Amino acid sequence: MSSDALALVELDSVARGYRALDAMVKRSPVDLLEANLVEPGKFLILFAGGVAEVEEALDAALAVGDDAVVDKLLLPYVHAAIVPGLRGEQVQVYPDTIGVVEGRTIASVLWACDRALKDADVKLTGLRITPALGGRAYFVVQGLQSDVEASLDAARAKLDASGTLHRIECIPRPHLEFLAVLLRPAPFHLAPE
Repeated sequence: MSSDALALVELDSVARGYRALDAMVKRSPVDLLEANLVEPGKFLILFAGGVAEVEEALDAALAVGDDAVVDKLLLPYVHAAIVPGLRGEQVQVYPDTIGVVEGRTIASVLWACDRALKDADVKLTGLRITPALGGRAYFVVQGLQSDVEASLDAARAKLDASGTLHRIECIPRPHLEFLAVLLRPAPFHLAPE
């Protein structure tokens, strides 16, 4: 399935979230990337596909979600690295410079990530929207320092515009011990016995 577009609907109700999800997948064929509870007590639906299909599915989810919708996002022609990044794919890390962008909402971080990747010659190293982040999200880019700085400036402009910037850090010449822990799985995750 094509991943030309990415969309997100965040609702303040799990029950309404499930109803919106059902309406959405009945209306249009899309690639469901996530449909789950996120902190603090919200329900997130994240999906990709062709632009027209994603727009149709988003319209259905918003119509059913109605007053329970707290955030939404539509990225037609999303950068090609974002959907693989959301699936947990990571780029090998041997960079000159690392940039970390953290925002207060998942939608704003995805929006900023798309802009950062399109405005500078950097690679997406990883993208995290896990429930343990309290509703925040972050992404990591790598490249030459000037390119990473340009990418971070683009992300900052998007997050400042929406009032959702939490932190941005530029880390030149990262140490190998730091790179070994960058984007590793969250701590305290117990494997089934």
